[in-house]
Amino acid sequence: MVQLHKENPQRPPRLSPRRGEQVIEHLLRRAGFGATVAEVDFLNELGYVGAVDYLIDYEQAPDDVDSFIGKPGFALTSGGFLPRTNIAHARQRWLFRMIHTGRPLQEKMALFWHNHFATAQSKIAGAFGSEEGTRYMAAKPSEDSARVTGQLELFREHALGNFRDLLIAVAKDVAMVVWLDGRTNVRGRPQENFARELMELFTMGVDTFPETDVYAGARVFTGWNLSRVTANTPLPYWQFSYIANNHDTAAKDFSFPIYPDGSRRIPARSAAAGMDDGIDLINAVARHPATGPRLARKLYRFFISEAGPIDEQLVSDLARTYYASNFEMKPVIRQLLMSPQFQAGANRYARYAWPVEFVARSLKEVGWSGFPLNDALTPLANMGQQLFEPPDVNGWELGPGWFSSGSMLTRMNFAAQLASNQRFNLRDATRGAAATPEALVSFVLERVTAQPFDGDAERALSDYARAGVSSWTGSDAQRLIKAAGLVHLIVGSGNYQFV
Repeated sequence: MVQLHKENPQRPPRLSPRRGEQVIEHLLRRAGFGATVAEVDFLNELGYVGAVDYLIDYEQAPDDVDSFIGKPGFALTSGGFLPRTNIAHARQRWLFRMIHTGRPLQEKMALFWHNHFATAQSKIAGAFGSEEGTRYMAAKPSEDSARVTGQLELFREHALGNFRDLLIAVAKDVAMVVWLDGRTNVRGRPQENFARELMELFTMGVDTFPETDVYAGARVFTGWNLSRVTANTPLPYWQFSYIANNHDTAAKDFSFPIYPDGSRRIPARSAAAGMDDGIDLINAVARHPATGPRLARKLYRFFISEAGPIDEQLVSDLARTYYASNFEMKPVIRQLLMSPQFQAGANRYARYAWPVEFVARSLKEVGWSGFPLNDALTPLANMGQQLFEPPDVNGWELGPGWFSSGSMLTRMNFAAQLASNQRFNLRDATRGAAATPEALVSFVLERVTAQPFDGDAERALSDYARAGVSSWTGSDAQRLIKAAGLVHLIVGSGNYQFV
């Protein structure tokens, strides 16, 4: 943001506690992936309302983060970088963007939608090969000869846009059509997967419709298929194609209103006009009375708290804004971030950090210079999250589901790996801030924003800093060992696993 990644790529020393900025740090953990001190200071100058406006109106910040890949002072990516066709490189690029983007809320919403519309690259690769499968998941149109837009770019484009428009874009997305078997959805043999997930997972939710609606919905989307483009392109590709001859033209009846006048029947249409069936159904599920509250609850758990009951009054307020704005997400998210519930101290550190949030935040707070992002991919998978590869249509199991003895051990090992990698940077950053072991501990606790430690735990950190040191001088040699050791202990602790 404000291109701070250009001007100040590493987190600078903070010589004294600045606890008045905690609400901004909280905002950037939830609406982003943590923050450098420079970013916190900048947004703190704007005040809370100005900070929220800045994050939400992210179009004012340049989207040039990819241009810094491979530049000195930024996290390292693999050589021969081809994120359009290499899935490991695509994962590195997304992690790079999470760390360095000037538009953190756009990237955070892309992650939210990635889980909401969970699609796995492996199935797309099984159909078309790994390189082409990666193209439909991660390609940017500006880098693709045919301007193919990968699913992730679709989520960025619609991050805070209109939810109905996002549903239509997802329904036409090549990766989604393959993922939910839309290629085989034809007249006489309707394929139910997309219609089911459209209602059950993407909008209304379970127990809001009977099975007859699934069958009718499958018939609605007959003909929403793919076609192969080979002419006038150096690299053939698949694109969405409505194939009229594959469409079921008969009327379709539903258990809920499809049209504002209350009609529950999509009328018979000619094959040429049959694509309107799908648009009508998407309009209907977007305005369904269960969709707004369901989205609001998911956003509540993602942004506010996974602990305790959901505040149903806030859910109602957010849903009301969703409908009143004709399904625009920007006013919904603005209302959520401005709510007393979001800002409440009790809701800080009240959500379990997703593995990619843990990794991106630790890199932002500890340091990234000289860190190969490829080294984070296997730990991320072992923590339970491989980007572009959710386990099934339901997405990842969130909350405490992220944690097992093995995944927590992986987080601790990653903390050790990162602290060792950054030990020289940490030594230099703590120069002038380590007159005593307690001062060093305070500095590190300000740098890495863990859930506050109780008195005994913080004393244990000071005891670690003193251990094995006959006379504390704060020398380079002492800080080289102890600063990295403290980072390892804090980032690997239970206190750091919440955002």
